[in-house]
Amino acid sequence: MASIFVTGSSDGIGLQTARQLVNGGHRVVLHARDEARAAAAAAAVPEAAAVAIGDLSAVAGIRQAAGSASELGPYDVVIHNAGVGSAAARHPTADGYERIFAVNVLGPYLLTALMPVPSRLVYLTSGLQSAGRVNLGDLQWERRAWNGMQAYCDSKLYDVLLAFAVARRRPDLLSSAVDPGWIKTKLGGPRATGELPAGADTQVWLATSGEPEALVTGRYFKRRQDLRANPDAYDTELQEALLAACAKLTGTELPG
Repeated sequence: MASIFVTGSSDGIGLQTARQLVNGGHRVVLHARDEARAAAAAAAVPEAAAVAIGDLSAVAGIRQAAGSASELGPYDVVIHNAGVGSAAARHPTADGYERIFAVNVLGPYLLTALMPVPSRLVYLTSGLQSAGRVNLGDLQWERRAWNGMQAYCDSKLYDVLLAFAVARRRPDLLSSAVDPGWIKTKLGGPRATGELPAGADTQVWLATSGEPEALVTGRYFKRRQDLRANPDAYDTELQEALLAACAKLTGTELPG
C-alpha cells in the first residue's frame, strides 16, 4: 500500500485518479480549494484518508495546501493533477499573477518546494504542450496581446520542464509528466473522446507500478507510452531559468 496525495481531486480526472487508487488498496489524501469542495470530495470518495485544503490560484493558498497536506502525510507519491484551462480574458489572481500560470505552474512548483520529498512525483500536462512556447520575458502575459489557448499550451510545457528539472536535480526519486489525453471533463468538454478511467490510468500506473517501464524518471508519458516531449522541455538552461522565475515569484527556491 502506498500513501498518495492527489491535487485537484474534488472532480474530473483527479477524482477518478483518487478512486482508482483507493480501489487498488492505497491510502489517498484528496485536495480541494475550499471547505465546500472538500466536503463534496470526501463524500465522493469516502474511503479516502482525508482532504487537504488550499486555493492553488494564490501563493498563500498554495502554502496552505502544502501545510495541510504535509500534516496528513507522509507520502510515497504526489500527483500534481490540479489545473485550469484556457480563458477568454486574462484573469489576475489575488497576487496579481495570471491565473493559468499561477494554478498550472506555480501551484506544482511551490508544492514541490514546500512538501517533504516523496519517492515518486507525477505532473499532469497535456498533448498541447507540443504547441507551447517558452517566454521567460513575459510569463504573466503582461506585454503580449492575450491568447488564452496559447497561455494554456505554454503552462503545460512549463509543467514538463518542471518535471524534467526535478528528475535531473533529484536522481534519487522518480519524476515524470503525463498527458492524460482528451478526456470528458469540465476542462475537456463534452466533445472529448476519452473516458475518465483512461484519463487516470497512466498516472495511477506510474504512482504504483513495479514494472520496469514505470520505474523511470524524466519522461513524458501518454497511455503508458514513453514519448518525446516538446524539444524545449529537455533544455536544461530553460529548466533552470523557469525554476529561477518561479522562485522569484513565490519567494521560495526549489531545494536540490
